[in-house]
Amino acid sequence: MSKRKPPASTARSVSKLLRDGVKGEYSAGNNLYLSVNGTGAGSWIYRYMIDGKRQRIGLGSASDINLADANQRLAEQKQLVAQGKNPLEVRQQAAIEQTKESLTFEMVANDYIEAQRPRWKNAKHAQQWANTLATYAYPVIGHLAPAEVTTEHILEILRPIWASKHETARRVRNRIELVLNAAKARKLRTGENVAAWRGHLELLLTNTAPRPKHHAALNWREIKLFWQAIANHDDTSTQALKLTILTGLRTSEVLGARWQEIDLDAAIWTVPVERMKAGKAHRVPLSKQALALLETLPRVQSGLLFEGQSIGKPISNMAMAMKVRGLHERKHEDDGIGWIDSDSRTITVHGFRSTFRDWAAENTNFENIVVEMALAHTVGAAVERAYRRGDLLQRRRELMQAWADYATAPAADNVIQLRRGA
Repeated sequence: MSKRKPPASTARSVSKLLRDGVKGEYSAGNNLYLSVNGTGAGSWIYRYMIDGKRQRIGLGSASDINLADANQRLAEQKQLVAQGKNPLEVRQQAAIEQTKESLTFEMVANDYIEAQRPRWKNAKHAQQWANTLATYAYPVIGHLAPAEVTTEHILEILRPIWASKHETARRVRNRIELVLNAAKARKLRTGENVAAWRGHLELLLTNTAPRPKHHAALNWREIKLFWQAIANHDDTSTQALKLTILTGLRTSEVLGARWQEIDLDAAIWTVPVERMKAGKAHRVPLSKQALALLETLPRVQSGLLFEGQSIGKPISNMAMAMKVRGLHERKHEDDGIGWIDSDSRTITVHGFRSTFRDWAAENTNFENIVVEMALAHTVGAAVERAYRRGDLLQRRRELMQAWADYATAPAADNVIQLRRGA
């Protein structure tokens, strides 16, 4: 027969049990137990039944709480059980409420950004998240608990920029909605999402967004003149710009280029999925002019085609844009026009994709699907999907060579640049 455990029903017996340090749980009566974990180490435990299940809850350390105080806490827990409440659930809810009061919208947003960072394509996206929330949302709701954010707060954030900066406002709204969804998942707020568009903010804000402006693009008839203007420039930014024009790729797709992606013998550049907007690797047939340009580029240890001042990092994503702006300003000083589009806006790097697209549509007989695939656009129409075989590489090769031949050909001496709006 096992020896009966001594009780912990008096202050003296509690002291002795803690001093002896024999591990075990010792009854103090009324379902209160002293749990001894070693010499001088113990805690109070309340065992109870609720909904037919055995439960236990800690009432505190025996070094901080004496027997009398433990019984007082026991009485409080027994009262909850008598009311049909589970003391553990009551304690957990109290902890949640305390967390609700201590965590602000800004804290939850930062947690969300860190949690999502691994799946975002680049660090720039995470920084854009942080910047837009810091600029527009945090001044109004950053200090508030997520549960305190109301529709009026959201309107206070969005109304000042809804018309003047609609695209920014749209992104801010979406980001706030996602953060509040995350807060709800963490039980930091309940009810409907006050930043939701459908069925909520769409009823309070106009759904008519300002007509989006396309990137300012050079008229395709002037591409020869532009190429002539940069032909003798061999700085890194210009070399990147030339390759961007010849391939029809986006800035980020070009700047991150590495030699391992390029097969000079096959004249193919395979841009990996992580740099493609459509989330799919893209094979780029290289024209003779593009290959000749690549041959002039230095080979650096990092493998980057366009390494910047920091070893292992490409030039800034603004490098080509600043190059184009500089070319515009110098030309504007000479002719009072500069490099502008049909709306008199300074042309952009991204606009050269439109220049290429317009040239192909207005000056060639290449099928639309070939041009769209050269631009790495998603081809969604059922007819075009049925038409497509592979990625039309050979047909795209012919297209890109024709474009390179046209763009780099000498401009006629008697070409007259038309003033926009004339």
